Amino acid sequence: MEKIRGLGALVLGVLAISWGGPLVRFTTAPALTVAAWRLIFSSLVLFPFGVRGWRERDSRYACLAGVFLAAHFAFWIQSLRLTSVASSVVLVNTNPLFVGLFSQFFGEKPGRTFWLGVLLALGGMTLIGVGDFSLSPAALVGDALALLGGAAASGYLLVGRRARKSAALLPYVSLAYFVAALILLPSVCALGAALPPRPDWPWLVLIALVPQVLGHTTVNWALRKFPASAVAMAILGEPLGASLWAFLLFGESLQPLQGVGMGVVLVGILWGLRSVKMG
Repeated sequence: MEKIRGLGALVLGVLAISWGGPLVRFTTAPALTVAAWRLIFSSLVLFPFGVRGWRERDSRYACLAGVFLAAHFAFWIQSLRLTSVASSVVLVNTNPLFVGLFSQFFGEKPGRTFWLGVLLALGGMTLIGVGDFSLSPAALVGDALALLGGAAASGYLLVGRRARKSAALLPYVSLAYFVAALILLPSVCALGAALPPRPDWPWLVLIALVPQVLGHTTVNWALRKFPASAVAMAILGEPLGASLWAFLLFGESLQPLQGVGMGVVLVGILWGLRSVKMG
């Protein structure tokens, strides 16, 4: 029963995160500005609940997670300016490969069932994104940035798994988000784009509340229940939601091949999570 509740919470977190890409599309500010204010607003929301729990023992992991999180958003949000939502989200979610590779150094070696699920899900993700890949220089740069964002997200999940074995949730995430905001803010100020245009503010608040506070915080909660590789596996469901929202909101068409890909991703996730043990 505990595992079912944990999986339910993880599904909720992934659904919330899947709104990140589409909501960013409504903004016009530079990518670093969007990333910085996403983290500033989420920090302000969680700061009162977490600041008293900041401890020296746990703070080093939260700070390191914040570094990876800042890099993840800086690369990924810029990729959304250059390529389609589907392509960007598909590529940024290649992180199970990195997490699975490096999690064995943390004593959590994934089994064959997990890797088969990863392969199925990645195959489905490829089908989702194949119709959106472009050979234009800008799109190729966007694809490369999304991959770098996926690598940074892997570090974020692995550090989070290590930290969440001892750190309380709200102190950990509030500090991680705060550090990530502090890292991005100087770059934004240096570019002369510290404040986004007025129409962006409502979207930035939504981005902070839904994919960040609800989505990322729930995922960090799950890192105490599941191995980092399993959480990364579940996040492969993000392209399903993001592609659907992009179709409904922006008319980014879903081809039959992409529909098949979505089904394959779901099968891969369910298959990979079969072998997951909580704890």
